[in-house]
Amino acid sequence: MICPALVIILLDQISKAAIVEHLRVHEGITVIPGFFSLVHARNRGMAFGLLNRPDIHFGFFILVGASLLAIVLLSIWFFKLGKNETLTVLSLSFILGGALGNLIDRLRFGEVIDFLDFYMGRYHWPAFNVADSAITVGALLIATTALLRREK
Repeated sequence: MICPALVIILLDQISKAAIVEHLRVHEGITVIPGFFSLVHARNRGMAFGLLNRPDIHFGFFILVGASLLAIVLLSIWFFKLGKNETLTVLSLSFILGGALGNLIDRLRFGEVIDFLDFYMGRYHWPAFNVADSAITVGALLIATTALLRREK
């Protein structure tokens, strides 16, 4: 079931390559006026712009190290699961694929490429990418699985 992780990595890297090829940094294309745009954003930090400052040089090493540790721990958990734990395997595969997708960016560019920009009026959700989406979906699936097990 590692295949979903590979699909996530491919979709993530292909979509980011298309953004880099067609948009300059900070350039955007409105897709749904007042709600959604494609933008070319760069994030040196982590989710929601934490550690995304040019004066924080150690952030790169912390984030690469944390990513590698998470990938190792997820892989160990992934391979210890039984065949009947399909939803957990799928969840971990999404998280693993997302973590690897963002790690590839960090190692190639020193930052992560974000491009999905949702907003309403002056309220903006921080730009994100396919890898971030996969991590979020995987985490929500794991939480749902844990809650369902707890109810039994």
